[in-house]
Amino acid sequence: MPKITEWVSCVVDDSMKQINHGRNAPVKGHVVTKAFYAYCVATAVLVNGAATAAGAQENGARPASTVLVSAEAEYRVNPGDELQISVWREDQLQRSVMVLPDGTVSFPLVGQIQGAGRTTREIEASIVERLAGKYVDGNVPDVTVAVSKTSGLQFSVIGKVRSAGIFSPGRNVTVLEALSFAGGVDEFASLDNVVIVRKSAILRTKSINEDAVRAMPVIQSGDTVIVP
Repeated sequence: MPKITEWVSCVVDDSMKQINHGRNAPVKGHVVTKAFYAYCVATAVLVNGAATAAGAQENGARPASTVLVSAEAEYRVNPGDELQISVWREDQLQRSVMVLPDGTVSFPLVGQIQGAGRTTREIEASIVERLAGKYVDGNVPDVTVAVSKTSGLQFSVIGKVRSAGIFSPGRNVTVLEALSFAGGVDEFASLDNVVIVRKSAILRTKSINEDAVRAMPVIQSGDTVIVP
């Protein structure tokens, strides 16, 4: 079975020759552009990298690197998310709570604790610690925290994309996936100069190659992706 990059090359090779002469060429009912070609290559790198890692694991070998590990990391709570918190066999300690804009959540017998920026396991540990003093033997029943709504994770995409806007993916995404939420880039977009503006920093892409794709940052809540 040919690699995805080989497949992409087979599909767009003839069309790219025409594009280099100043024309867009239809391929199976679609128009292939230079920007789309770069987008396909980046996607192919992701798929091939994942396939290589999977093949190495099947052969008992440790893969040289892992693709999109950060994007698959455990979800961290954002302001605006809704949490379902329950303490086993405690009917009064079963409820849904909203993460406030300041990042805190309130729960009976616990008070306010930090929720934003933490995983559900970390929040569970904080609740258990606060409840320990409420039980004579200090043995707190099982505490479960689950994210029931991820409306707090939002980012925006603007610039030379097909459908700019604000998106709530409900999971961790990379900048490449963020562009797909916006319908992909148009033919005049510069994928080498995509900018991510966030509260703590301004990030810029360099080039669409295997190393760059693996190093792509994970989108954080409140990020703005600008495609020049």
